[in-house]
Amino acid sequence: MISNTMKILLLFFCFLSSVCLAANSKQVFRIYHDADYSNLNESAEAIKMGFLTALDEVDNQIQGYKIELVAKDHRGNSNRSLLHFKQFLKDPNALLVLGGVHSPPYIKFRQFINENKALLLVPWAAGGPITRYPSKDNWIFRLSVDDTKAGKVLINYAKQQDCVAPHLLLEDTAWGRSNYDTLLEEYKKSKPNNALPVSWFNWATKKNEARIIIHNIIESEPQCIIFVGNAIEGAEFVKAMASIDKVQRLPFVSHWGVTAGNFFEIIGDKLSADVSLSVLQSCFSFENKPLSAFSARVFNRAKQLFPTEFAKHGFVQAAPGFIHGYDIAKLLIAATEQIKLTDSVATNRALLKSAFEDLQSPVNGLVKTYQRPFSVWSEKNDSAHEALTVQDLCMGQYQSNGSIKLVYSYPGSH
Repeated sequence: MISNTMKILLLFFCFLSSVCLAANSKQVFRIYHDADYSNLNESAEAIKMGFLTALDEVDNQIQGYKIELVAKDHRGNSNRSLLHFKQFLKDPNALLVLGGVHSPPYIKFRQFINENKALLLVPWAAGGPITRYPSKDNWIFRLSVDDTKAGKVLINYAKQQDCVAPHLLLEDTAWGRSNYDTLLEEYKKSKPNNALPVSWFNWATKKNEARIIIHNIIESEPQCIIFVGNAIEGAEFVKAMASIDKVQRLPFVSHWGVTAGNFFEIIGDKLSADVSLSVLQSCFSFENKPLSAFSARVFNRAKQLFPTEFAKHGFVQAAPGFIHGYDIAKLLIAATEQIKLTDSVATNRALLKSAFEDLQSPVNGLVKTYQRPFSVWSEKNDSAHEALTVQDLCMGQYQSNGSIKLVYSYPGSH
């Protein structure tokens, strides 16, 4: 039998535990990582690793609040992404959303995100409209490739490779269509009277359909293919090209979507000998040696934090995800240094938005040192929420181990 005194003591300790748990719950802020952990797991993991590497530099806490990253797998489905935003808005400890690879969810639900003041940081999705919500009440910030600028790099790199008559091969989504507009605009600057042929494909395009599309493109006699798509479909098109007679094969000038999954594992043997492919990147790679002391420290910290992932390959798969995840976390940390966090996440989101739009100190990242990367959005300044410029974009090529080395800088790049 438990005595009355013991019961009182137990109740007292339970009360204390409840108070402590309640207090501790207020000391945690969650960041929802809305990404495709199913189909493009490599990219989702890379973003997470980069973000967590930066947070580890501040012991995973800001102003005494512990920061937790919550992985939310939308599986490439826009409606599941919307569900994550609704869950986020109901969570009293949710500070912001970190995005993933796919542009369609953030284009389709851009109005919902902004009307509900759901602070979103985008380290990969490249669709031009994402950050261009026509209002100062714009809650989406990107540190990634921006498709309004990507077309300039893809077209100019193709020309440098003596491809003045490219054929576009684009996925039939909001992302692919936004790329078509910018590619066409850039192409027309030098060839105003020439057509820019395009072939469209859907997600989950299979072997036979890919072969038919490639055959049809070759018959139109272009000099190269500018490809905008993801790893799954990209692998099918490279395999289809490798099956063509060598004299008929065309080089690919690719957007960076192919780097988001296990693309190299599937077709690495084709790239080494059979098919030429260059891929868009931001202007930093751990493969371009020598590394600076700063980037070497980041790499070594990541290896210590994620030994299993690094043991398998010796480098980060879907490296842009890591690089941009790291840099955007550094901008977040810098933004928090300009504000005083409260227990109200709505207040904190508003404070962070204002701080992002007026970062007062330089922030040292992997791609570059960021000097006021964001500002208040307006129609005259529609890249206000873009941290990278066209001068931060390069082209890379896969190495024999599956890593990507930079081979081309857009004119004027650092």
